[in-house]
Amino acid sequence: MALEISEDFDPLLPEQFESANDDYARLRRDCPVAHSNAWNGFWALTRYDDVKRAASDPNFITSKQNVIPRVAFTGRRPPLHLDPPDHTPYRAALNPLLSRERAERLAPVTRDFARGLLAPLVARGGGDICWEFSSYLPVQVFGAWMNIPDKWVETLHEAGRAFNLAVQSAVDDVMRETSLRLYDMARDLISIRRAEPMDPEWDPTSALLTARHNGEPLPDEMIVGTVRQVLVVGMVAPMVMVGSICAHLCKDQALQTQLRANPDLLPAAIEEFLRLYTPYRGFARTAKCPVEIRGRSIPADEPIALIYASANRDDDVFPDGSSFILNRPNIDEHLAFGRGPHNCPGLHVGRMQLRVAIEEILAATNGFELAGEIVPTRFPEIGALSVPLRFT
Repeated sequence: MALEISEDFDPLLPEQFESANDDYARLRRDCPVAHSNAWNGFWALTRYDDVKRAASDPNFITSKQNVIPRVAFTGRRPPLHLDPPDHTPYRAALNPLLSRERAERLAPVTRDFARGLLAPLVARGGGDICWEFSSYLPVQVFGAWMNIPDKWVETLHEAGRAFNLAVQSAVDDVMRETSLRLYDMARDLISIRRAEPMDPEWDPTSALLTARHNGEPLPDEMIVGTVRQVLVVGMVAPMVMVGSICAHLCKDQALQTQLRANPDLLPAAIEEFLRLYTPYRGFARTAKCPVEIRGRSIPADEPIALIYASANRDDDVFPDGSSFILNRPNIDEHLAFGRGPHNCPGLHVGRMQLRVAIEEILAATNGFELAGEIVPTRFPEIGALSVPLRFT
């Protein structure tokens, strides 16, 4: 590898809330296929067309590395860690439980959770909307969706948060240790479902246990890996998205007032927020063979990050891409939930959570503003990890 390409960008540099997006704008303009030596070296695609192609092309696979930095030290976790057709039976078991109809059935309990979490913040006149609200809400929602015992929710919250912070620290031993805690929870939940089966049409673990592929049950360790993956996969993105949305609404008080007065605008606003503050930047593919993209040669078997957050601000696809524009005519083309065989299966639950969360935050307040410094998250996510608010 030529030495000079190591300086395209450095994801380990200190960041502020919007600084990574500024750097991606530079890369889209000057170096759309970039290389970094961080985490043993990887490539990064920053333009919309390249990211969309790599996400959908079967010549770009996930089975060798699916996220940057690499975090899978403790076993393969379908469906994310497998490629078609191997991943298909796991998606087939889970997808029906993640439909739009199922997501909307969770909306009332999501609203109850949101109101309960907001009540102490309202009573105090503010708080950290990430650490005190949006880090808890997705855990409670996924706990309800997975039918986990109520007493597990706080443990899952702590374990999931510890794993996410370990990933951001990129310390291998800590990532492995925190991941193993989640594997223990997955095995315990599977044991409960084997002893006390539930309707597989309503319970994800039971659906995996009763699934058949070519007439055979799914392998036990793969079921464990899938449950382990599902336990945390929906936690981090909603947390940083709610934080990023609230940070944006603090600086755009007119939009905050508009959405509070017109909650019917929220579904469209959520789509634009998803485009503008896409919460992931490190999902990865590996080229099966050498590939040339925009004049740069990428050898086979090297990890390639698909920078969704950058692609969704590409001005060639989304004019004035760094600005919030309600009701963009092509908003359905955004890549916040990915593309291709590994698009996010929980997109309906994710949209519902964001809609309900922002509805309830706006309804519970007459206004809010920043009460301190925004702390950004790091690879593989992008967005707000901490947003202290003052309710006005």
